Amino acid sequence: MLQRYPLFLFLLLAGAVTARAQSPNITRADMPVATDTLRQSTAALVLPAGAPPLTQRGANQTWNYSTLVATAQNVARFTTVPSQPLYTLTFNSLFSGSNRATVAAPQSVPLPPGFSLPITDPYQFFNASNADFRSVGYGGTLAGTAVPVTYASAAQQDVIYRFPLSFASAPDSSNSFFSINVPGTGYLSQERKRVNKADAWGRLTTPFGTYQTVRVVSRIEDRDSISAGGISQGFELPIVREYKWLAVGQHVPLLTITTTQVAAQEVISAIEYRDIYRRLGVLGTSSQLPESALRFYPNPSGGTAPLHLLLPAAGATTITATDLTGRLLFCHTLPHASRETELPATLFGAFRGVALLRVQTEAGVAVRRVVRE
Repeated sequence: MLQRYPLFLFLLLAGAVTARAQSPNITRADMPVATDTLRQSTAALVLPAGAPPLTQRGANQTWNYSTLVATAQNVARFTTVPSQPLYTLTFNSLFSGSNRATVAAPQSVPLPPGFSLPITDPYQFFNASNADFRSVGYGGTLAGTAVPVTYASAAQQDVIYRFPLSFASAPDSSNSFFSINVPGTGYLSQERKRVNKADAWGRLTTPFGTYQTVRVVSRIEDRDSISAGGISQGFELPIVREYKWLAVGQHVPLLTITTTQVAAQEVISAIEYRDIYRRLGVLGTSSQLPESALRFYPNPSGGTAPLHLLLPAAGATTITATDLTGRLLFCHTLPHASRETELPATLFGAFRGVALLRVQTEAGVAVRRVVRE
């Protein structure tokens, strides 16, 4: 009889370990709330040596991204719907119906490269319900008035997650559409198809800590249409994939790695993770330039063509280029760069493929991808 107790204890402990080692179940309670102020760090666009590949998927995985190094930090803030008359009518729970928002976040309207709107104080509005977490609209101040922008219908809102979400969840998709018409400026519309798939679960380690997570991969296809200056154009943007690791009680992904499809290759375009306050080096002390502040063309470009840059302002500029493995291609310093600057093709040498350009200006830092054919 005594010999059975060790076996019984072993089975009991094994059962307890198995019960703990399972996919987290993400629900509405794990989404942002109106009082959240969450620090996030941005890392360099090349994964450190030894970091697990994005192709690692399945049950009970171990992802060790502890060697990620922060290059900049930001704070994700979530609030209630701002007390502006049109916001209240559109997004407040007492009046808005299908456009009801549970949280708002200071966040820019997604605009195509080179297109701008004369708005300030931009917001994105979200609704968390027992069924899903979705974007229900945007807003911004135009000529002193807070103006809301909603999707074409409730069926055409961008569903970011459906609940409950775990490794056992079936793939899901949504098709969204919104449009903005600003008299005297232009028109913008965006059609989006989002396909979500929970492809893995397991233990994730980042500089923030170690957590049990479920990984969701979102495949995003956008088609934008713009009309400005008498010119109308519609174009499909490159396919984007967001690899997001979610954990119970964290409210935002612990790690998000975003890729953009270039030809048949996925190229990392952003790495962001939940973090604590950190003192950063020289790179991190410079503010990140917004997408619209730096433009370059043509992209892709031929191997003998120069690359033209439109900088946010004239002044000292340092441009560093690396390939996707982190190998330095060149470091080019311009003590007195003009706002429109040209990089000669000779700087790239015989390089062909996707390069990462880090542009350091007096106004801030930007990292962009360029393709040399």
